[in-house]
Amino acid sequence: MQPATMPGIAGLAVAITGAAQGIGRSLALRFAEAGAHVAVADLRQEACDAVCDGLRAFGVNAVGVAADVTQPADVERLVATAAQAFGRLDVMICNAGVAQVKPFMELQAADWDLHLGVNVKGAFLCLQAAARQMARQAPLAPGRPRGKVINMASIAGRYGAGPMAPYQGPYRASKAAVISLTQTAAYTLAPDVTVNAICPGLVATDMWARMDRTLSALENGREGDVFARRVAAVPMGRAQTPEDVAGLALYLASPAADYMTGQSINIDGGLMFG
Repeated sequence: MQPATMPGIAGLAVAITGAAQGIGRSLALRFAEAGAHVAVADLRQEACDAVCDGLRAFGVNAVGVAADVTQPADVERLVATAAQAFGRLDVMICNAGVAQVKPFMELQAADWDLHLGVNVKGAFLCLQAAARQMARQAPLAPGRPRGKVINMASIAGRYGAGPMAPYQGPYRASKAAVISLTQTAAYTLAPDVTVNAICPGLVATDMWARMDRTLSALENGREGDVFARRVAAVPMGRAQTPEDVAGLALYLASPAADYMTGQSINIDGGLMFG
């Protein structure tokens, strides 16, 4: 099924953090294409507004909110703006995140603060603020949840070994924490709010391009070779696209996934099983 034809998405009120580029931007476009109204959140207002201009071409409402997800006041303003613009908040996608490549023995406290602050604390603040709004509103329909939260985790949060292990300690730990947070929140908020996580693999975005440049320098290789070697191990035979991730997000937001909560789902072309 093409994401744009996913039933049950049209008319939903959706907020997406980190939505000015990469996976977040693709999520915003796909939800708008399927008929959802979207609140686009990122650090820079002008970047949010640029994405919103593209979303409105699909005939939906879109609002941009400059927000730092590590700041509670910014997160509360994001949720309040979305609820005011659309009348409610049906889906919160906690996508904002950072990733860094740095040898394990060179890591400093600030590296941990960055990853845990944005990737974990940011997800928690957005999840909590969204859940408070959802608790105040009627269910999506009789017998359905009042709202849904989708966290962006990673297969990097599943295991600590492999060729990336020496370079991504804080990132992997933060994504493992997001998986744990997803389970805790799902249990706590059921049955009113479902909480699930997406675990992508090797997504061809600017973030991975930056990591590839750093890794190539560390390994004395050519730029692009590191990513190519990783992709060569993908059973599906290609790198992942942001649109691959968006398809799963649309499913989780749809009525078809109403009975699913507390799950962290790998979508990685077969890099990991289980």
